[in-house]
Amino acid sequence: MKSLISINDFNKEEMLQVLDLASAYEANPNQPLFRDKVIACIFFEPSTRTRLSFETAANRLGARVIGFSSLSSTSVTKGESLKDTLKMVSNYADMIVIRHSLDGAARFASEIAGCPVINAGDGANQHPTQTLLDMYSIRKTQGTLDNLSITMVGDLKYGRTVHSLLQAMSHFNPRFTFISCPELGIPQEYKDFLDERGIRYEEKQVLEGGFEQADILYMTRVQQERFQDPMEYERVKDLLSLNASMLNGTKPNLRILHPLPRVKEIAIDVDERPEAYYFDQARNGVYTRMGIITYLMNQ
Repeated sequence: MKSLISINDFNKEEMLQVLDLASAYEANPNQPLFRDKVIACIFFEPSTRTRLSFETAANRLGARVIGFSSLSSTSVTKGESLKDTLKMVSNYADMIVIRHSLDGAARFASEIAGCPVINAGDGANQHPTQTLLDMYSIRKTQGTLDNLSITMVGDLKYGRTVHSLLQAMSHFNPRFTFISCPELGIPQEYKDFLDERGIRYEEKQVLEGGFEQADILYMTRVQQERFQDPMEYERVKDLLSLNASMLNGTKPNLRILHPLPRVKEIAIDVDERPEAYYFDQARNGVYTRMGIITYLMNQ
């Protein structure tokens, strides 16, 4: 029994297998391979794209979906522990997809449940299925994952999608540029990770263009829900915003990704630019999550 809690639970070959499955599903998305399976989607934290794309993926694979998207409809409001909730849900399902606000909650779930667990985001820690759909989008737009220049902008401190993606792309000799204000800079542990692997990166504090050599521009929002101090959020929320004029002189293959939702970090005038790929990226989540479910079900 194999789970996907951290992107590091998959090696390079396994990630590529999932991407190949996703490509096959994009070509033929309705394949009811798991009509005898039940998948529980339990979301202790709000979600639109991740929850709906997982449910769509499960339905396109023929599986039945159970679960919840609000704590108010569960026994957690009565004081039931996370452990007991997980024990009960694993009695009913063949696979659990979980999102939780606490770092490490998904790993805990994999130790409690008697079935495979997929981490759909745990606090500011990891979001491995978003990473795989990001990789699928990168490979689809660039034709390769190797030797790319990737600029990451925004909340790099709390941004779990950033943390997972840089670890996954470390297998493919990338070059990173991190653009963020000091309060939201990339944590030292991830810089140490890149240093240990000899991966090049630079840090900047101002977003004013300057990514003429970038292949991928990965934007993230400043996440209000991760801040303990509301004043700190108000101070930094509008500092890093992309507009269409900043894209002059960039490479024709540049694509802009964003895990969504966006707030003010990408201006609306960017949406009609050929570089904008974030809505297509969200659609890729269905095919990628179909690939993840298939890979884990077959282990």
